[in-house]
Amino acid sequence: MNDKILVVKQIRSDIGRLQSHKACLKGLGIRRMHQVVRVLATSANLGMINKIAYMLKVEEV
Repeated sequence: MNDKILVVKQIRSDIGRLQSHKACLKGLGIRRMHQVVRVLATSANLGMINKIAYMLKVEEV
């Protein structure tokens, strides 16, 4: 398999953000500040990460 795995961490609060940005966090599986999740680099996940990039820290494994 040639799937890339990304480590995503929320570094900014979702308080006062757009509902669609909060939905992206939920879609990535992030529930709270400084939580780290591992996600596959699919087009859907990359789109959500790109939309809320200002709230996240992303590293490739």
